Amino acid sequence: MFSNGPIGLLQDSPLAFLMLAIALIEAIALHEFAHAYAADLQGDRLPRAMGRVTLNPIKHLDPMGTILIFLAGFGWGKPVEFRPEALSSQRFGAALVALAGPIMNLLLALVAAFGLVATDGASTFGALRIFFEYFFALNVLLAVFNLIPLPPLDGSRLLTIFLPPRHQRIIFFLDRYGVMILLALVLFGGFRFLTPLIRVVGAALLRITGAG
Repeated sequence: MFSNGPIGLLQDSPLAFLMLAIALIEAIALHEFAHAYAADLQGDRLPRAMGRVTLNPIKHLDPMGTILIFLAGFGWGKPVEFRPEALSSQRFGAALVALAGPIMNLLLALVAAFGLVATDGASTFGALRIFFEYFFALNVLLAVFNLIPLPPLDGSRLLTIFLPPRHQRIIFFLDRYGVMILLALVLFGGFRFLTPLIRVVGAALLRITGAG
């Protein structure tokens, strides 16, 4: 998406950096909002009490995670706290909360793809076109990335719900070592295996909207 990282992009094209920054902040903030809203819809008032059922991006950004995004190209938002026992569905409630984030990112990617169609060939929408390009790519990336079954990603919650009881020891192992495994994958480029899936998902969304 950008070869020299966000800081390199700032040096090469301040306008593109600004569009990237807005796209990153909105994609992460709306992802976290979706978690909070899904929990709130199911009766858990904790996210609302903590001010997370809001579209205000400041409420959903983790200061260190945000700084690292722009310095290192990798970071995180502020996790949404919720109480599984307070959800209306004890069996699938937590899974629905976990899925809400990636689903939101896919919907946002669709919106961005329609934006690409609307701005195709229109030179007057240069900055907006750049925004939609970044917004689309980032949301596809976040949707796929967050479904990896490693804590603290959303996929780990789905694994907890659907893994047969006889395999629950896998959950205990991932709870203990998942963060270290995730960090090692990030540092040593272990997520290259996601590239084909990201391309498939992105191409499918572009075909749906007529942008591809």
